[in-house]
Amino acid sequence: MPMWVITCPPDAYSAEDKAAFASRITDLYQRFGLPRFYVTVFFQEVAKENFMIGGEATDDFVRIWIDHIARRTPPDRARRVMELVNETLQPFVADRGFRWEVHVDDTPFEMWSIQGFFPPPAGSDHEKRWAAENKASAYELTEA
Repeated sequence: MPMWVITCPPDAYSAEDKAAFASRITDLYQRFGLPRFYVTVFFQEVAKENFMIGGEATDDFVRIWIDHIARRTPPDRARRVMELVNETLQPFVADRGFRWEVHVDDTPFEMWSIQGFFPPPAGSDHEKRWAAENKASAYELTEA
């Protein structure tokens, strides 16, 4: 699962903006074959007096933390992944005049479950079924 936590000033985004932002993020991962329901986006609005950069209150900064679990980023692809992330962010941060920072953590796949199910292997028929059904469900892993 990619989980995005977007910390932003209050009212930086309308409800419609948030939906469009989350959809754009989800579209990015669907392009690479991940089921849409793997993608979660949280908006954490923080008032200026509670949002400090360099010891100064700010209301023009957006901080994005991304946690990748469903796929690991190979070191030789990291820069390209970050370019895609920044392209995805562009209309919602730079184009709106916000300063921003983003980082990605790769969490071990083995330490992840959805509704008590361990996700199927990447690209497997089971994962494709999950994507088509847009939900987690039981499956039996068979060794090849």
